[in-house]
Amino acid sequence: MKLFRKTPLAWRQLMKEKTRLVVAIAGITFADMLMFIQMGFENALFDSAVTPHRSLQADLVLINPQFETLLSVKSFSRERLYQTLGYEGVQSVTSLYIGTGEWRNPQTRQERSILVWGIDPTKYAFSFPELKQNQHQLKQLNQVLFDQAGRPEYGEVGDIFQKTGNFPTELNNLAINVKGVFSNGASFAADGNVITSDSTFLRLFPERKPDRVEVGLITLKPGVDVEKVRSQLALGLPNDVKVLTPEGFAQIEKEYWANSTSIGFIFGISVSVSFIVGIVIVYQILYSDVADHLPEYATLKAMGYTTRYLLIALLQEALLLAVLGYLPAYFLSLGLYHIAHAATMLPIAMKLERAINVFFLTLIMCSVSGAIAMRKLHSADPADVF
Repeated sequence: MKLFRKTPLAWRQLMKEKTRLVVAIAGITFADMLMFIQMGFENALFDSAVTPHRSLQADLVLINPQFETLLSVKSFSRERLYQTLGYEGVQSVTSLYIGTGEWRNPQTRQERSILVWGIDPTKYAFSFPELKQNQHQLKQLNQVLFDQAGRPEYGEVGDIFQKTGNFPTELNNLAINVKGVFSNGASFAADGNVITSDSTFLRLFPERKPDRVEVGLITLKPGVDVEKVRSQLALGLPNDVKVLTPEGFAQIEKEYWANSTSIGFIFGISVSVSFIVGIVIVYQILYSDVADHLPEYATLKAMGYTTRYLLIALLQEALLLAVLGYLPAYFLSLGLYHIAHAATMLPIAMKLERAINVFFLTLIMCSVSGAIAMRKLHSADPADVF
């Protein structure tokens, strides 16, 4: 290694053919950007899908065992929720209604599906700060709070409401008024959300039965062991309900999108293809480099350089390419994330964990390419020089 420090062979090999270096960096950058984009959209899919689950203000959640996604909700008897009040440690309960309604943009008169949440206006169901400030507005019928982080196709609701303090429109052909805004964001399940009172919800969905709810929220007394109470409820309640933590509830939604739809599979395949593309590109560059300089490698062997030294130099060349290709991919992906967020309203942003994962994948990708190219280096025979 001392000899290598005196002669930075890997770096000089890369810098000698600058055109080949630029092509290699461009290829690795392209492969890394594909991985960044695919992982970014996949994580945005999961994060947006479970934002409302993780915003629930509850220690435990009661749902129908067949509940898989907000796209197709399953209800259960509200009586089960009241039964939990008989267990030690349970302080209070409240219920949620969930449905998909048709929101009419009053400016364009276009209708668009929107997720509707029905809550008890006297109890906090979500942790959104804006909801706690304006929830009392929902006590009157036909009043809603609008998700200002949703798609713009719903209309300039947030801007108009901030200026006028009012936004009349229609939801499921019922005249309503927006009396406040909050921020949840669009997801693959819904482009937007509105929160209203349980009474207004039942007017919006007259076919729904008041005693059938989609989610039960359970608040425990301070200091109570959450897992212990959850186990007691799971054992004591009939099997027509399931008891989960809010995070466990979120995982059901996440697993649905990852395993029950083609979206998660497609993203996974795309990342794998990007990885393979990177391996092929780096291998072609390294193989060509070794092939073009095979006599020089043979001369180095004749001068006393060991095959092990030359193999290490080739591996370091691959790792240098990994770093040089990763850096532009990282910064270009930041810009693409910003563009994608503006276009889709999905919470796509760079995360430290993803940046580290892609970096290590790049190192592995280039190391594998270097390992494959090493076979050509073994054929460098000093006898061929003389």
